[in-house]
Amino acid sequence: MMNDDLLPDLIAAVEQQLVSPQTPYVAKTLARLTKLGIAETEAKTQIALCLGGEMDAILRTRKPFDEKSYRAGLDALPLPDDEETDAPAARSEFPPPLAPETR
Repeated sequence: MMNDDLLPDLIAAVEQQLVSPQTPYVAKTLARLTKLGIAETEAKTQIALCLGGEMDAILRTRKPFDEKSYRAGLDALPLPDDEETDAPAARSEFPPPLAPETR
């Protein structure tokens, strides 16, 4: 479960990702969310929650950052209305686990 105190730091990380040439997909996600009518602040919060989910996975699994999983989580945004950012359960469950790859 993500600690609410971490959200400002995660939003700061998202702000850095928005201007980084290494993470253009974050800016594309922000543009897509705002085009859907989501306020920029809320869109950044949703991206930050997605990043927080990835950081939580790093701590739980002790594996390196999974960019593919992060991008999939960003692609799954926006959060459904019943998982607004003021719902703690939404933070602990997002992003949802990816389905196993089929080959």
